[in-house]
Amino acid sequence: MFDKILIANRGEIALRVIRACREMGIASVAVHSTADADAMHVRMADESVCIGPAPSSASYLSMPAIISACEITGAQAIHPGYGFLSENAAFVQMVEDHGITFIGPRAEHIRIMGDKITAKDTMKNLGVPCVPGSDGGVDDVEAARKVAAAIGYPVIIKATAGGGGRGMKVAQDEKGLEVAFRTARAEAKAAFGNPDVYIEKYLQKPRHIEIQVFGDGKGRAVHLGERDCSLQRRHQKVLEEAPGPTITPAERARIGQICAEAVAKIGYAGAGTIEFLYEDGEFYFIEMNTRLQVEHPVTEAIFGVDLVRQQILVAAGYEMEFRQEDLSIRGHSIEVRINAEKVPGFSPCPGRITQYHAPGGLGVRIDSALYDGYSIPPYYDSLIGKLIVHGRDRAEALARLDRALGELIVDGIDTTVPLFTALLQEPDILAGNYSIHWLERWLDHKFG
Repeated sequence: MFDKILIANRGEIALRVIRACREMGIASVAVHSTADADAMHVRMADESVCIGPAPSSASYLSMPAIISACEITGAQAIHPGYGFLSENAAFVQMVEDHGITFIGPRAEHIRIMGDKITAKDTMKNLGVPCVPGSDGGVDDVEAARKVAAAIGYPVIIKATAGGGGRGMKVAQDEKGLEVAFRTARAEAKAAFGNPDVYIEKYLQKPRHIEIQVFGDGKGRAVHLGERDCSLQRRHQKVLEEAPGPTITPAERARIGQICAEAVAKIGYAGAGTIEFLYEDGEFYFIEMNTRLQVEHPVTEAIFGVDLVRQQILVAAGYEMEFRQEDLSIRGHSIEVRINAEKVPGFSPCPGRITQYHAPGGLGVRIDSALYDGYSIPPYYDSLIGKLIVHGRDRAEALARLDRALGELIVDGIDTTVPLFTALLQEPDILAGNYSIHWLERWLDHKFG
């Protein structure tokens, strides 16, 4: 087992990994920018190293600085958290070249899944159902028209190297195809340095369902059910729940087995998430995230497992502590993402926390790096906490979420808490009757 692990991240996810390390008797090393010198993850770790100035490009994204921090502290492994360098194949290769263990999948698997077209082709070959669309990239408008005519409108044009909703445009008909195609390519070029795009059928009222998988890197893998992440704004998730309110046990077993077998065949190691659009009882693969997800706590809650602990064990060469037959769902869990943003415009609101009180009680967990007097820096993602609740069923989880939101105090800045308080009054949310388009339509109706 490792003696010391460096966490190449910040905020609540860095704290999450530090806690797992402490329970396993492993020393932790925090890295931080100059803007994060007083951050909670720096306070909680056994050691800390400043790796650069405030901009993430000069600190949390600086591969040489992170490798140097490992060498200075003697850390034997790096946990990347999510975001930043967590899905950067070049970074993984650099880590391995320096004799350090990367707590995650191999570089080749990150590389395969990082390109949307390659990922889709790989999954097709592994028997995973995919959305109808182009076979590879589409280079010009005329080719785009042929693909769209073959699969039928509406269609969505996506950047092959995309993420976070950038480089994605919908064409409802042939008239709007050319503008959507050129805009998607321009956005892809600006955001990712790669203008390549592909085309898929645009589903009308799909849900966003993701399957949590975990592999030992030696040909064995399991699935830990699904999460419903359909409440989204501009392709960014705001609420996740598990199990999905519309997924039957038979559907879960079928798609879960397909996903587990797929990652087992390629020798995948560690945690991964295979994401689907789900409509009319059918699943359509959209992408695979080769890392821990922001919403992993809802899966931990219903299965009673520590996914970070399992990541560390597998990276150190140990076996997973469970097999598929050991995994059964207990109850229901919901997570909401608390952002430092002002509703309804969702503009970032960094600033000083004048008072903070975390909710508690049975079935309530909050993952956050906030504390009284902490100043949220303006340089990073606006996520400041995740409120996770667990109940015997969905109704109890919703009641706990409502109660916990009422207990949460974050003064000094604006947050998205009022959004969730309002959503819990909506019949569609209480009934679990929503698609990936529901939230934006609701926001337009309420605030537009």
